[in-house]
Amino acid sequence: MSAETKQHVPTGASRHFVLAAGGTGGHLIPAFALATELKARGHHVALITDERGANIPGKPEGLTAHILPAGRFGKNPLQWLRGARAVWEGRAMALRLFESFEPSAVIGFGGYPALPALLAATSAGVPSVVHEQNAVLGRVNRLLASRVEAIATSYPEVERLKPKYADKTHLVGNPVREEVLALRDEEFPAFTEDGLFRILVTGGSQGASVLSDIVPDGLSMLPPALRDRLQVTQQCRSEDVDRVRERYANHAIPAELGTYFEDMHERLADTHLFIGRAGASTIAELTAVGRPGILVPLPIATDDHQAANTREAVKAGGARMIRQSSFTPKELAKQIQAMAQKPASLGNAAHGAWNCGRPKAAQDLADLVENMSGIDLMDVIRVGGNNARAATQGAPAGQGAAKTKSRENAA
Repeated sequence: MSAETKQHVPTGASRHFVLAAGGTGGHLIPAFALATELKARGHHVALITDERGANIPGKPEGLTAHILPAGRFGKNPLQWLRGARAVWEGRAMALRLFESFEPSAVIGFGGYPALPALLAATSAGVPSVVHEQNAVLGRVNRLLASRVEAIATSYPEVERLKPKYADKTHLVGNPVREEVLALRDEEFPAFTEDGLFRILVTGGSQGASVLSDIVPDGLSMLPPALRDRLQVTQQCRSEDVDRVRERYANHAIPAELGTYFEDMHERLADTHLFIGRAGASTIAELTAVGRPGILVPLPIATDDHQAANTREAVKAGGARMIRQSSFTPKELAKQIQAMAQKPASLGNAAHGAWNCGRPKAAQDLADLVENMSGIDLMDVIRVGGNNARAATQGAPAGQGAAKTKSRENAA
């Protein structure tokens, strides 16, 4: 059944769902998006997370957060004992929550706070699903892969996901914030030979000093035809702001700097080129909107998952990846020139990024968990299965001549 004719839950078919996620934005943004979609369909939703997650901005109104001990497992065996004890305590608390909330399914989004809730679901016989935001299956999701009824992925290729789980693996994408998704059908901002060249630079929630060190000097090395048109917005660590501002001033490049921008979606709307890390939420937003990027994966990311996250967009021509060890001002200037020296080239890169977006991720994930809870509404997306369905998506003007072509939303 196509997305246009998708059925919704009839009155009286309300279910209870528990979402469990680690306390970072990467885990919680898709959890919040799913909560919003499920509540819109008439369901009741509760959240299990840690103290950070309970206080993170963006939590949907009316979503009750339950804080459970989760524990972490480091290299020290003493940490294993403390971590196991915390997980066991969290599992017991989750079981007590399930007795009163009676969930139809539990959905985990990775991170250690998801572990006790999903273990409790297995013990209580409650169907469970895990959602993987990255292109490498995370540690908690690997641990639980054999126990859950379904694995939802954000990419067609996911490392560390064993072939034996193919029958329960479903490609849905990574849900993004509604205000970002609303930009998908807007035109790519006009980029002409003599117009402004707007660049957005971010390095995750805390910024990244390497971007502060490299980007200003890299931009200064661009040919005058590009450099003189620059307008830069850059997120920096608080301790880096003054020196970065001075560096841009020395290069005579207009730049707005800040440690946090509340209106990031509005800045993304005006952006011609993104420079920054390759976190799952960052790439999901870039591809949802159709903005080309130069991506510098965090070198210490677990299992090098940020580098894996870039693979699809790079292959589609929507991004370029530079390893941090090769991230120099000269290399950055070279890659920017390759993407932006001709207006059509940047427009084509935007088109490539847009084609990697999965704007129905929240709806498709909601369909999947409804099916797991016994509400048989529609076939769900399955990687490599016979019931994969293509989503034909209309293209906004100005994002490449081929934008109106349909894109397979399944592998």
